[in-house]
Amino acid sequence: MAARPTRVVDAHVHLWDPARSDWYPYLARPQGHGAADASRMCRRFDVRTYQAEATGWNVEKLVNVAAATGRHSIEETIELDANAHASGGPDAIIGGLPPTGTVAEAVELLDRQTRAPRFRGVRPMGALETPLPQAGVLHALQERDLLFELMTHPDRLQAAAAQLASFDDLIVVVEHTGWPRSSSDEERALWRTGIDALAGLGDNVVCKLSGLAMPLGSMRAADLAPWLEHAIEAFGVDRCMFASNFPVDSMYGTFDELYAAFSTVTAGVDDRSREKLFATNAERVYRC
Repeated sequence: MAARPTRVVDAHVHLWDPARSDWYPYLARPQGHGAADASRMCRRFDVRTYQAEATGWNVEKLVNVAAATGRHSIEETIELDANAHASGGPDAIIGGLPPTGTVAEAVELLDRQTRAPRFRGVRPMGALETPLPQAGVLHALQERDLLFELMTHPDRLQAAAAQLASFDDLIVVVEHTGWPRSSSDEERALWRTGIDALAGLGDNVVCKLSGLAMPLGSMRAADLAPWLEHAIEAFGVDRCMFASNFPVDSMYGTFDELYAAFSTVTAGVDDRSREKLFATNAERVYRC
């Protein structure tokens, strides 16, 4: 087994409680397929549970990413931040950007979340007609030194890259390694083209190495390696960071199995680069 990293900063975690059915209605309807155990996702997941499952990996910090539906994601940011000290985390928060009728309305929702000291940026909550919000919203994020998490699948990555080309000062995080939906050759080809386009935009665009257990139905290093290795080659070790996507990816295995796979895939990488991939890049991006 490859040596474990000296420390971990987990860049993508969902802290939630299915009992809050107004915030997380989808957790009341467990849906799994293949080898997935949906009950592993649809459970109460707090900092203490996370820490118990991550034992042995020296996780120093974690980033919570919005999961409450619609405008509940705004309240989720504020509540998690208010409770973070007593709960032991999270150390940074990616809030929600629900659909709005106007740019001004979206900016007001951003500004509400900036009252939370751990708030660092947003991900879209709800279907968008395009991969990105309106340009005015992106400008508002850029002006406020907030980051944008790109949530879209391989068939739209190239279009997203074209739209983001003029936002040189906006930090963009490509979620879940570009969100492939399957391991098919067609999907892989779309994904490679899109990843390369986004990587070519410059240092302000980074890639979160996560979420691959879902489309691949596996945490095996051999299954993850082709995707992880290409993303790291495209973006470089300074612009990639590992993340668990727990408890969603726990449908396919344990934290130990996932991070053991990450360790195996990067076994040939030098120690300084592994430190970046497992910890310091996430600290820099999320300022935590």
